[in-house]
Amino acid sequence: MKMLSPVVGGWYKDLQTSALFEVVDWDPSTLTIETQYLDGEVSEYDLDAWREMRLESAEAPEDWRTAFELDDEDLLDPDLPMHPEDWNSPINVIEPDAMYGVEDF
Repeated sequence: MKMLSPVVGGWYKDLQTSALFEVVDWDPSTLTIETQYLDGEVSEYDLDAWREMRLESAEAPEDWRTAFELDDEDLLDPDLPMHPEDWNSPINVIEPDAMYGVEDF
């Protein structure tokens, strides 16, 4: 079986365990490959161990974020300012009894 080269961001399936994982780092200077499995587990392999694995290229799972309990809200930029007037609160639609800055004579 031909050895697959580790590609950062590439998804692979271990044919012996049927585990699906992504290569998150490949360091050619130390010959180590860091992977992250679908359940969140992180592993590191040296190039010799990688060569011995029975792997095939795989497509990224349809929603790989589920194992990490992520949702679409996690994709929002945390550095964006939050505007309270944009919040959907029923209190926002209640008109106050008094208007500030206006006096009754």
